[in-house]
Amino acid sequence: MKHFHDSLKHIKFLRQTLSQDKKPLGFFISAGCPLAVNMPSDKWPLIPDVAKLTQFVTEELRSKTLVKNNFDNLIDEVTLSEKDKNNIEDILSFLRGLKEVSVGNSVRGFNNNDLIALEKDICSKIVEKLEVNLPDKDTPYHKLAQWISIDREKPIEVFTTNYDLLLEEAFEDLSIPYFDGFVGSRQSFFDLRAVEDNLIPKHWTRLWKIHGSINWFQKGNKEVYRSSMSKNNGDSYLIYPSHLKYEQSRKMPYLALIDQLSRFIRQPNSLLIISGYSFNDQHLNDTIINALRANPNSMAIALLFDTLTYEKDGTTIERYPEAVKRAERRNNLAIWAYDEAIIGTARGKWKTPFEMEDEDNLASCIQKEPASEDSDEKHLLKLGDFGKLGDFLQALIGYNQTKLDEK
Repeated sequence: MKHFHDSLKHIKFLRQTLSQDKKPLGFFISAGCPLAVNMPSDKWPLIPDVAKLTQFVTEELRSKTLVKNNFDNLIDEVTLSEKDKNNIEDILSFLRGLKEVSVGNSVRGFNNNDLIALEKDICSKIVEKLEVNLPDKDTPYHKLAQWISIDREKPIEVFTTNYDLLLEEAFEDLSIPYFDGFVGSRQSFFDLRAVEDNLIPKHWTRLWKIHGSINWFQKGNKEVYRSSMSKNNGDSYLIYPSHLKYEQSRKMPYLALIDQLSRFIRQPNSLLIISGYSFNDQHLNDTIINALRANPNSMAIALLFDTLTYEKDGTTIERYPEAVKRAERRNNLAIWAYDEAIIGTARGKWKTPFEMEDEDNLASCIQKEPASEDSDEKHLLKLGDFGKLGDFLQALIGYNQTKLDEK
């Protein structure tokens, strides 16, 4: 028996939920979101995906001669260890694992200084690609920020795995106060107490950068700070795509912010909207699922880009196998792809039972494709496109474009 999900019913539920000011509401912004920023074709994407970023770093750092350099040797070791050499996050995580055990000795032909230099080179190249600005003030980031700017009893919490400064730019363009865990101006330090005890004005948006940021740095003594003036002082960029065991890790932002994600989901009746995330980070997956399990009254909705499956050589392949596996076992985790959804563990196609009225402002994200010789009529819900999500949020409140132009 085939299941169907009423797209209009569920999107109206989401619209109503997002209009409440006393409900804990959060957004989880991940790697796919920058791809939704409109750019000229010769400059798109604003920030490349992981595969293209890896390609850039590899081309920049690999040896241009027959003689291998340390980066070439690192890639050889990544391959031997059956890690993905086409994923810069896997490469960086592998390198840092080696660095942790290389102090006072060498490992796989690298000494500690070699690995420290490699880490700095890789992070510098990542920053080179991520240190960009939004092209205008009508991006999905600005639309999200404008929706967040509405006064609420409960502040909005934004979690992101991205290292870029696009969210910060949108907030500052619109003069929206936010707190990211750091205080101070020259070398801002991480205020763990303010994060854990919520000692923050309620009209400040919470911005939690779980995997670090291109303007976070770590000193040789492991102290972490945020600064815009530290590019050339020798301190290392603090971007960490995986769970690493640092000395005094409880004082590090990573575990504090992971805990904050768990605390948010465990709040009564919380809703977390996930965008641009492919569910490939097992530690984050476990954090989200364990918190949802501990609090059955909370809910997470993952908005996934494109269809839930695709065809290759006559075989149907799951595009997001981890997301599907988790949602089919957890009734308060829903995934909404373009063509299908898993809601309450039930998987089914989207179906819109009747024509929408124009005043619903939903036509941009709910679409019908007529039947053809090869396929039946398709009902699509495209909130998995971060650009469509921005339009949806904008339609909830509207905004004064003149005000934006004056910024």
